[in-house]
Amino acid sequence: MENKEFFAALTDLVREKGIGEDAFIATLENALASAYKKQFDGGAEVSVTLDAEKGIIEFSATRYVVEEVTDKDKEISLEEAQELNPEYQVGDVIVNTFVPNNFGRIAAQTAKQVILQKLHEAERDNTFSEFSDKEGELMEGVIRKIDERNVYVELGDKKIEGVMPPQDRVLTERYAVGDRMKVFVKRVRNNGRNSQIVVSRTAQGLVKKLFEEQVPEIAQGLVEIKEIAREPGHRTKMAIFSNDARVDAVGACVGNRGARVNAVVEELGGEKIDIILWNEDPLAFIYKALSPATVLSVTARGERSAMAIVPDDKLSLAIGRDGQNARLAARLTGWKIDVKSASSPEAQEVLAEIENAETEDEFAEGVETEQE
Repeated sequence: MENKEFFAALTDLVREKGIGEDAFIATLENALASAYKKQFDGGAEVSVTLDAEKGIIEFSATRYVVEEVTDKDKEISLEEAQELNPEYQVGDVIVNTFVPNNFGRIAAQTAKQVILQKLHEAERDNTFSEFSDKEGELMEGVIRKIDERNVYVELGDKKIEGVMPPQDRVLTERYAVGDRMKVFVKRVRNNGRNSQIVVSRTAQGLVKKLFEEQVPEIAQGLVEIKEIAREPGHRTKMAIFSNDARVDAVGACVGNRGARVNAVVEELGGEKIDIILWNEDPLAFIYKALSPATVLSVTARGERSAMAIVPDDKLSLAIGRDGQNARLAARLTGWKIDVKSASSPEAQEVLAEIENAETEDEFAEGVETEQE
């Protein structure tokens, strides 16, 4: 079958769409062979070769020389084979090329299906290759569809679809088609038909990237986000550290009149954010982590376990609604924190020990001064 116009159009298409020509032709050859077998209802071993240089499509049928034929589509008797060529022996393979009758319409349909499939795959692969470096980044998108399970967000200029599964949606947020929002690209996977971009509104990375966007000092590396603990839609605690003594880390994140932190809070739908100065001393870090509550004392009570004592009137603030503040402080510091009011027996015992230790230190200092 000679069709130079078909091959010319094929070459232009491959070049224009950036499809790998060899892989494309191999797929088309297999598809044509499969279509032939279906149409002619046979089990013959038919292969198709596309020769772009000559502009021809060649069909080949393979049969094996046997003593006794059990499958006429795949086998030929030794007697018949030797009528074709006396030198044929049992076990030889005979390959005949042919042009199938009445196959033009089927071939055209098959070619069209393969071309459309390859175009779709090429566009998908090209788009995913552009997104391969977007994992862990912040992107703006528009909600295009919502079903019983997922929210689908259109991302970037290529308008590729990102999927937001239930666990990545904030329970306090309401999503509607047409809404524009910023999302965290959680995962990019290109596995053929299972290719998927997963985006999130619950990831801690969303908060981190929003602050990087608002605070130049973070983007420049002058201020570092050390830890984030988050209960999406309710509260986030973020520990930061200044890598430059001249830069006030908390002030940089808060911004003039709270402009920077408020911009992040607004994007998160009013989620409260506690900005805490990180400290390499875990007990000192726990003091700050229980913010906004006042803390009187923090003492270690075992391996990565501590007791925090707060004024009686600050106990509910330190623990937070449903234990949220203490829970987030524990996640942020990596320590188990037992919060006690100052009037509790356990706290009274600890405070007494601290007071006695301070008295002994003052006495020791007084003795040293007298001796001098």
